[in-house]
Amino acid sequence: MARSSSRKPKTIGLLSEADGALKSKPAKPRDKRQAQLAFDPMPVRIEPALALLVKKPPSGDQWLYEVKWDGYRLAVHIEPRRIRIITRGGHDWTSYFPAIVAAAKELGPATMILDGEAVVLDEKGLPNFGLLQQDLGGRRATRAARNAILYAFDLLYFDGHDLTGVELSTRRHLLNGLLENADGAIRLSEEIEGDGEALLKHACKLGLEGIIAKDKNKIYRSGRLGDWLKIKCNTSESFAVIGYEPSIKVRGSIASLLLAARKGDDLVYVGSVGTGFSAKLARDLKRQLDGIRTDKPAAPVKGKTLVFTEPRLVAEVTFGAWTHDGKLRHTSFKGLREVADHAQVFDLTAEEDGDG
Repeated sequence: MARSSSRKPKTIGLLSEADGALKSKPAKPRDKRQAQLAFDPMPVRIEPALALLVKKPPSGDQWLYEVKWDGYRLAVHIEPRRIRIITRGGHDWTSYFPAIVAAAKELGPATMILDGEAVVLDEKGLPNFGLLQQDLGGRRATRAARNAILYAFDLLYFDGHDLTGVELSTRRHLLNGLLENADGAIRLSEEIEGDGEALLKHACKLGLEGIIAKDKNKIYRSGRLGDWLKIKCNTSESFAVIGYEPSIKVRGSIASLLLAARKGDDLVYVGSVGTGFSAKLARDLKRQLDGIRTDKPAAPVKGKTLVFTEPRLVAEVTFGAWTHDGKLRHTSFKGLREVADHAQVFDLTAEEDGDG
């Protein structure tokens, strides 16, 4: 069971049940006697640490848990005269998140780099990727997101000190001190203690995407190296969109998207998704796809009414399982991933090798 906490919850309701499985670890006061570090210039960009997908939570006292947020990964660079918001792919999206910029200014005058995830919460207080895209004006981010908030889960640089070479437990200690009372557009992604299996079960019950496990003894290492692990409630992956099936019921709309995964240097058709998008989104998708139509499919697929497109778009899809012939079952569309979010098409080769 998780440890109890007397702190008032500031996240999305994980701590609202007195007997719930998810409890936050109380923040400790900052130790003023800690050693002074040499000055380090603020990095222009730090390649993000990424979570490796595993099927079940790890065991061991070194693992800390957090909510798996469903949004855009961002690094917020706070300097005396400017704020920069950098996406996972290295794009400057400062102008798209004015509320987060305003909240970042309130954290100054200290210099820092926050690592976190921008989300939009639904009426139940849960992160919703579709609402985030809607707030940004669509997949290509055509307007500023007014409802987005940042859940910060790491501190990479603080007051002239590069913290990437410091273990996670110390970074989290400093972050907790900075954001303990924050409840605006920048909030603390709270560290959760407890049994991983129980935490995952409770997170799934609440309707979350899953949980993240992090080794508290590790320094911050860029890439997907296994220091961070993600465990999902439902299987969700990104697939290349290689065409669509037109709707026979609604003119100017689609019935489903055709999906492909990578296998080596090739794309392989893995099925379609026909649920999860509204009537308006179905029409918008058709207009986008009609602009990149092609005569030859990017992966072998047959169908008299199918329309093929260049594989420029990447769809995030949840699904129940794989069929024996390598097709997706029980699919549902979540949204189109941005190039700026460094979307990666699902790799069948990695799955076969046991890396997925």
